[in-house]
Amino acid sequence: MNKEPKLYINLVLLVLALALAGCKNPVENTRSSSSDKRYTVTTTTGMVTDIVRQVCGDKASVEGIIGEGVDPHLYKPTRADLNALAHADLVFYSGLVLEGKMTDVLEKMSEKKPVIAVTESVDKNYLLLPPEFAGHPDPHLWMDVGGWMKAVEVVSQTLSDYDKPNAQFYQSNAESYLAQLKALEEYAKTSIATIPEQSRVLVTAHDAFNYMGRAYGIEVVGIQGISTESEAGLNDLNRLVDMLVENNVTAVFVETSVADKNVKALIEGARAQGLEVKIGGTLFSDAMGAPGTYEGTYIGMIDHNVTTIVNALGGNAPEKGLNGKLK
Repeated sequence: MNKEPKLYINLVLLVLALALAGCKNPVENTRSSSSDKRYTVTTTTGMVTDIVRQVCGDKASVEGIIGEGVDPHLYKPTRADLNALAHADLVFYSGLVLEGKMTDVLEKMSEKKPVIAVTESVDKNYLLLPPEFAGHPDPHLWMDVGGWMKAVEVVSQTLSDYDKPNAQFYQSNAESYLAQLKALEEYAKTSIATIPEQSRVLVTAHDAFNYMGRAYGIEVVGIQGISTESEAGLNDLNRLVDMLVENNVTAVFVETSVADKNVKALIEGARAQGLEVKIGGTLFSDAMGAPGTYEGTYIGMIDHNVTTIVNALGGNAPEKGLNGKLK
């Protein structure tokens, strides 16, 4: 019998026991004006961690549990992760089932403490509903900067409600950060528009870029489905090879958190049909870059992706990106 599922279930039961035993009712879980001790926030993906840190500043200690290069679709929390979740004052996660195996745990914990999906207030009509994702929305909303700005607003409102004495501080931080995101959104739009129209085809390891495609006018083709749990079959690969050849697409992209074997198979298949296809670059999809680097921030992640895509597909973007900080 496979012991891994049993271990995971036991860990889940542990965190639930800790959370239910030690947490207040969410309505009561707010700070008073007399409290000057930093509170603790636990987050899931790097994209969520970054916007929480941008908004809360020095008022809280923020710990992200899903690091660089880690696929949140498949992630199973460690005992330390579950302990961090259980003892946090607040928890933020992406939502839309991105955290797959953790979603039930997070939702259960929300009965006893503020556990917030940053995508919770996004209008359902704004979300993409690909047929291959079994009725769930596409969770990769951060690839559309305008969509991710809604997540910042959720974080700002949640922190303001939780820590009312510092509400103005959070709102001011959020306004400043949203102004930076607005500039990033404009950079993405204008840069991708410089790619020759016939070349605006983005082929990646899996379907993490559909929101980007819709927002900025570029066709997106993922070898795998939206979740990295899906596998690309031989017929899918052959169909994509034919598409590359027919449209003379000469660059495809790999991702930091997804294996590149299918991308390499695609390149080999195109070569067999006489088309030389190169890897246009490595993109950040479900995880950001290394902590402490520009690419390890949400803005740096999107700046890197846009700049890499534009220059590989024949467009015009500054080599070091919007803020001149790319490696």
